[in-house]
Amino acid sequence: MAKKVLIIEDNTQNRYLFSVLLKHHGYTVIEATTGTEGLKIADKYRPDLILLDIQLPDIDGYEVARKLRVNSALSTTPVVAVTSYAMVGDRQKALEAGCNGYIEKPINPVTFADEIRQILSELIDKR
Repeated sequence: MAKKVLIIEDNTQNRYLFSVLLKHHGYTVIEATTGTEGLKIADKYRPDLILLDIQLPDIDGYEVARKLRVNSALSTTPVVAVTSYAMVGDRQKALEAGCNGYIEKPINPVTFADEIRQILSELIDKR
């Protein structure tokens, strides 16, 4: 069965690129454009992985991650920040908010699906 990945990303081009790459590698993709929408969709569809932009138009990705961690149905769902925030401390801030991983934008389209596959296998094994 294909793994479900929820992409919470407000940038249309990024969302499209992530979606195409993941679908090409056999993932089922669900999309949200805001943090609030992403939380609702995550609760409804229970994805295997959430790719989370940090800079969202309503609530930031840090807050989304914190809310996911207190939702008993989603508290162990792997969350990976995919963000252009690449300053010293940004990775740690994402991890402290509840993200399990961190990928910097711009992504490498050649290796992106492999990074996701590796993260998923590592995180699911830990559950």
